[in-house]
Amino acid sequence: MAELATIARPYAEALFKVIAPAEQRGAIEQLDLLATLTADPQVRQFAENPRVSTQQVFDVITGALPAPLWPALQNLLRAMLENGRLVALPEVAAQYRALVNAGSGVSDALVYSAFPIDEAQGAEVLAALEKRFGRKLNATVQIDPSLIGGIRVVVGDEVYDGSVKARLEQMKVALTA
Repeated sequence: MAELATIARPYAEALFKVIAPAEQRGAIEQLDLLATLTADPQVRQFAENPRVSTQQVFDVITGALPAPLWPALQNLLRAMLENGRLVALPEVAAQYRALVNAGSGVSDALVYSAFPIDEAQGAEVLAALEKRFGRKLNATVQIDPSLIGGIRVVVGDEVYDGSVKARLEQMKVALTA
């Protein structure tokens, strides 16, 4: 089977062209909900059942969502169901988010921290990271106690590692060299 990114790209690009720029952030929220739902193994198993029609799968998925699905997203879901590409929907969501971010000059940042970061600290850290990476960031914080202290930040393919764990590794290498 073709790589999921290759399958997802045309769907994400078509969706990006159809949805107005003012509505793109709302579309991301709905698409993320849809991707989470369709990533569930039970939903996938139901969708792959040959006795179940694509309309039944569509009805089950849209019925499980908390709000009505936008027409463009309904069309996307129908097209993916009819073409047997439901497995690629989470990748479509990721690629669509990347297209929206690129268009608005914003990047997603995943911040790993050894300890919870309160709102004031988060604002300071975000400001410093935006200055370091040279662009606006949408930060998501995940707790990772293995870092011991500090933070590790992933923005696209760039990584900033200011964790105690990384510094200890650097010292170990320097001492053993």
